[in-house]
Amino acid sequence: MTPRHRRLPVRRPLLVLTWILLPLLAVGWWLYLRLDGNVRTDHAAAAALADDAAARPPADAASGGTRTYVVIGSDEEGGTGTARSDTVLLLQLPADGHRAEVVHIPRDLMVDIPRCRREDHGDDETGAGDAGRDGAWTEPRRAQFNWAYQYGGAACTIRTLEDLTGVRVDSHLVIEFSAVEKVVDAVGGVEVTLAEDESDWHVGHQLTAGTHLLDGEQALAYLRARQLVGDGSDLNRISRQQEFLKLLYEHARGDSTLLNPARLYPVLEAATSSVTAGPGLDSLSALYGLARELRSVPAEGLRFHTLPVLPHPDRENRVALDEERAGPVFAALRRGRPLP
Repeated sequence: MTPRHRRLPVRRPLLVLTWILLPLLAVGWWLYLRLDGNVRTDHAAAAALADDAAARPPADAASGGTRTYVVIGSDEEGGTGTARSDTVLLLQLPADGHRAEVVHIPRDLMVDIPRCRREDHGDDETGAGDAGRDGAWTEPRRAQFNWAYQYGGAACTIRTLEDLTGVRVDSHLVIEFSAVEKVVDAVGGVEVTLAEDESDWHVGHQLTAGTHLLDGEQALAYLRARQLVGDGSDLNRISRQQEFLKLLYEHARGDSTLLNPARLYPVLEAATSSVTAGPGLDSLSALYGLARELRSVPAEGLRFHTLPVLPHPDRENRVALDEERAGPVFAALRRGRPLP
């Protein structure tokens, strides 16, 4: 008689599999909690915006579920500890997911800044000084756009943009500019091509004409360079930043970094540890959802714009809104339509 083979109890391989998986799940959960804990919630901005709710524009019903976010690149000014909104982007994502409109707001744009609750960003040339750091409301004033962040943090920047455009902002991200260095290093560098030699000793930027693979430190200097590059204007710097961000975006979409956990983790660690977020974006899952949504936008659907401006008639090195060209842009943003 042929002996019958004994079958192993099903529970034994299951126990072995559980013994293997549990440590992995524990490590994965720990990593998730660590990354999620890195993201800071901007409670001050949320409170200030809630207090000023009556003055904010309503959401346009014709926008069809379009979401509008403000992304603020905060940079420390010359090692002084004073934070400035070096870069401000208005990011709009229609519900269909086929495009993303990114509008760069020139920091030298002269605007009407509404009353804002003060946040402590240190002594600076705006005259904030030590006065009013107890949450008092500032007086409305005419000033260059990037001073709004120093007057009242992200909330003041958002309120200034809402008054300027008539567009309701859904939430925001404040990203420390230094995060660029970590992210670029994590993805293995970003390649740029220069038509001529560039040098700006103010920020340690020096590159010869040709193609260069920039590491994080070089990329940060490249993005900060302004005074001795091109025509030295903020608009020229905006154009360079837009081009670099598009290169980084395309590199991240086509590179294996996003599929390789060992390479992805340093990117996520760098990104999350440098982010302060408003409600709805203040968790790892929310940021991951936003990143996935952006990655699904085809390259031709990611559209960069700069708010139309003119040289200021009275202020050197400042710009004024080109109201004739900006009007259709604001109208399209309010309705969630493609920008002209």
